[in-house]
This record gives sequence, C-alpha cells and structure tokens, in this order.
Amino acid sequence: MTAATPAFDVIVVGGGIVGLATAHAVARTGRSVAVVEREPRLAQHQTGNNSNVIHSGLYYAPGGLKARLAVAGCAETVAFCRTHDLPHEVTGKLVVATEPEELPRMAELVRRGGANGVEVHELDQAGIRVHEPHVRGIGALFVPSTGITDYRAIAEKLGELVAKEGGEIHLCRAVQQLARRAGDVVVRTATGDLLGRQVVVCAGLRSDEVARAAGVDPGVRIIPFRGEYSGFSDRAAALVKGLIYPVPDPAFPFLGVHATRGIDGHVHAGPNAVLAMAREGYSWGAVKPKEFLQTITYPGMLRVAKQHWRYGFGEMHRSLSRDAMVKQIQRMLPDVRAEDLSRAGAGVRAQAVKADGTLVDDFLFVDQGSGPGAILHVLNAPSPAATAALPIGREILERLTGERLAPLGVT
Repeated sequence: MTAATPAFDVIVVGGGIVGLATAHAVARTGRSVAVVEREPRLAQHQTGNNSNVIHSGLYYAPGGLKARLAVAGCAETVAFCRTHDLPHEVTGKLVVATEPEELPRMAELVRRGGANGVEVHELDQAGIRVHEPHVRGIGALFVPSTGITDYRAIAEKLGELVAKEGGEIHLCRAVQQLARRAGDVVVRTATGDLLGRQVVVCAGLRSDEVARAAGVDPGVRIIPFRGEYSGFSDRAAALVKGLIYPVPDPAFPFLGVHATRGIDGHVHAGPNAVLAMAREGYSWGAVKPKEFLQTITYPGMLRVAKQHWRYGFGEMHRSLSRDAMVKQIQRMLPDVRAEDLSRAGAGVRAQAVKADGTLVDDFLFVDQGSGPGAILHVLNAPSPAATAALPIGREILERLTGERLAPLGVT
C-alpha cells in the first residue's frame, strides 16, 4: 500500500530567518506547516553570515515595506531575544560624515528617521568624541535604538518553536519544482513530494530560480554580491566602542564599510560589495562558470556594470588589497593600520535586479494566485530583512490568509 503524500496547510521553502519567522507565524494560528531547506542546517546563508546588527529603520524611504517592517522589527527582535534569553545588546550607533558633500545626505537621513519614527540625535565633532573618541568626522548622527545580536541563534530558536508548535523542519531537501493545482501545490523535492494548501518561497539566493520552477516569471534576477569582513587586531579593536557607519551612498542599496563590535566582543569592518562568481560564492575561489555566465550576460547586470563600473572595480581592489581596504576604514578611524586587519569571513547578499538595471531597493513580494493553490514568492529580502523578519512573517501570513497576528512580547 502506497503511503499518502505528506500534506500541510502551508509549506515554506527556505530555512533562513524570514522563512522560519513565516513558519512561526503560521504555527501560531494552529495551521500545519513544514519548512523545506536544501542545506543540512538552518540559517546557512544570508542569515548566518551578516553583521548581526539590529537595524533601527533610519535609512529607508518612508512609506516603504523596509521602513515599516524594520522599525517594527527592531523592537520585536529585542523583545524576542529577551523572552528567549538570546544574546543581544542595544548599543546605539554613529553614522559619520567625513566630507562636506555627505552633509546633505545626512540631513536626508534625519528627515527619513523622523518620518519613520526613529529617534535620531545630530552631533558635532565634540559629540562624536563623547560616543567614539577615536572616530574622525565633521558631523554625525547617533541612533540609540540600533543594537547587535546573533541572527543564527534567533533563527535556530524560531526553528525550535516551529517544531514545538507541531511544525516540521525538513533539511537537505532541495526543491525541484512547484506544481499548482486547483486546491493545493505539489512541492517536488529530491527526496519525494509534499503537498501544501499554500506555499511561501523564501529561498534567498535561489528565489528567482524557484519562482521559475513554479512557472512564473519573477521579473528580476538575483545577483549575488559578496560582502567580505576584516577582523581587527586587539590594538585596533580598542579604538571602537560600538557601531560606526559611514553616510551611505543613495545610488546603492548597500550601507558601506562599517565597524562593528559584535555580541562576542570581536570587532570587524565590512562588508564591501563584490560581484560573486557563484550564487554561494563566499570567496574568490568559489566559481561556478554556468552561474557566473548567467549573471554577467543578464541585461540588467550589463546595465549595472555600465553605470557603476568604477564603483565595482573599487570594491574589487579593496577586496584584493588590504592597503586599499584600510584606506576606506581610515576615513572614520584614522589610527587603524593595514597590519591590524585580517580576513574574517564573508556573506553573500541576494540582490534582485530588474532587466533595466534597477537595483530593487525595497522588499519584493510576488503573489502567484490566491487562496488554496497559491504561492507567495519573497523575491528581494536582503538587509534589513533579518531585523524585520518577525513582522515580515506576520505580513506574509496576513497576505496568505487575511489573519492578522499581534506581535509577541512588545508593549
């Protein structure tokens, strides 16, 4: 007798923090849920390889998903960590202007922070020294709600809670195809099928591929940008008290090389943004020719390269040259020397790019149908998605079911 195909109310493809937060929201409603993850452990990619900063919501255009969900997620992440005794600290951060041309951009951040409900304090040079005595700048913003945590630990806790609430976690199970039917979706994997009344795809670096495997044109291509980190020597680490950021360039969805004292006490600088030669291209040696060819021949990537080639070559130079990287850091921390830096790992950002070369700046959700048999694709969820994961999960639940959950632990 053939065993029945396992069936669930919702199947979540992807075991990063956004997928797990979505599964947690589903499980809270009493619905059955399964998480399907291709890797042997949860949080293997973007979730487990980032700066571990709890973002305030300062940077993002008012009214957008990032602004709304990051501001909510900042408070909820701290509350979740307190509830579950996970490592975290609300440190605040400095955003430092080092050149006069950055001052108008800093003023725009003040405007955005006010519109988003983020507390921001403007500082002069004396004010900078109060927070970070070794930082050089002509002005800065202090954002008290920013903090640090361990997002892998949060993701693993979410996985525990999903399982405790009756959900299932399936590791080492790559999704090959999603087949929509009248009342459900067949999730075909390398080790057998699953049935989901509805499916959510939170596949990060593979989200566009999974969308195409579901028969939908995602309208974007995921371009992998490697972000490399440099660890500080003990001497240089003593120059950094907390979080020190540059004023970001509005032309890019990256925040620039910043110095972070992590929850473990170690200080690192980064990330840069180097085009990776594989979807999971965590080093220069990680090359998949077919994937790299698909990236560099994509019309959107060709337009990005044509417009921003100087920036791209600068990032490559800083990746390959410790002297070039330290010059970037010395703009804010002039006493750091090249010999203070050592390689400290890397992450890969899944950046959605449209065919016209537009770098998608906000979270991007695409609905494939509604009701039973529907698939919701999360096609752009880079930083601050880790910070915003809990409210993103509730947002997705509401889009799927119309049911609105209250946040946990936030008063």
